[in-house]
Amino acid sequence: MIRRRSTPWIHKWSRPLIGAIASLGILNTGYLTYQKLTGGSPVCTTPENVKGCGDVLSSPWGTVFGQPLALFGLLAYLGMLVLALSPLIFNSVEANKNRKELENLTWWLLLVGAIAMSVFSAYLMYVLAFELKALCWYCIASALFAVSMLTLTILGREWEDIGQILFTGVIVGMVTLIATLGVYSGINPDGTIGSAGKAQKIAAFSPKEQPNPEFGWEITTTSGEAEIALAKHLAKVGAKEYVAYWCPHCHEQKLLFGKEAYQIISENNAVECAPDSPKGKPELCQAAKIQGFPSWIINGKTYSGVQNLEELANITGYTGSRNFKYFR
Repeated sequence: MIRRRSTPWIHKWSRPLIGAIASLGILNTGYLTYQKLTGGSPVCTTPENVKGCGDVLSSPWGTVFGQPLALFGLLAYLGMLVLALSPLIFNSVEANKNRKELENLTWWLLLVGAIAMSVFSAYLMYVLAFELKALCWYCIASALFAVSMLTLTILGREWEDIGQILFTGVIVGMVTLIATLGVYSGINPDGTIGSAGKAQKIAAFSPKEQPNPEFGWEITTTSGEAEIALAKHLAKVGAKEYVAYWCPHCHEQKLLFGKEAYQIISENNAVECAPDSPKGKPELCQAAKIQGFPSWIINGKTYSGVQNLEELANITGYTGSRNFKYFR
């Protein structure tokens, strides 16, 4: 009597597991997409003086073709979910002659998708660690999801030709990496966008003295023409910045503008929320439902946290010079 070889459990459950991981990825990227499009700031706990998820979302790497990067991640996870579960749905239909072909095709597409997502995630992890020097739990989770799906895709079935898998991996990986570098080619090594390339990075501000209730700490950076032009534009479009004089992040926002440009912001755009400040107007901050500092309200949307000037320019449709001197 010949026994039939039993199917390994991972072959039975690989597709549902990939579908489950893709669903987690959809929740993850969907949440980030919603926060980015609505101007919110994702819940993210990081050590003191370490950049968090909001900083990553507002960085030049957080936007692709004018849309949130998380939106493209959401579409990728949706595609992986459909590829993983579609044969299982058709499996319930009797006498479906095309099911085997569908299974084989979707496995190869799952492999290609998982490789591409893993390579792209590896690049973003490099950016996170060495360029932004930030900690984003959502980004790390997405990278783990991609690698997990790749592992399940490789181990989840019997592949007749391992060499073909390796060849596919090399080709897809190279194409993905070249495309990624092309998409982000406009970002300079220092994190600025465009041809300036000489912008100075503003480090996290650690106060060594008590702030002055009237103005906080002295602004030590100077403004260029681009900063002053953007400040005037923000005043013209009615953008409002809600600050507290004792807030180190608010001071970082001031340093990005420089002393001369922030004087314009202070006179036209800034609302002091600290009740013990001579300039304090806490009632306006409460009416605006401000939950953290700094916060910008632009065209009815709230943008929480320090915003790079490039980001403020994009949000408000600024068309002047973008040769900004500083970035965060």
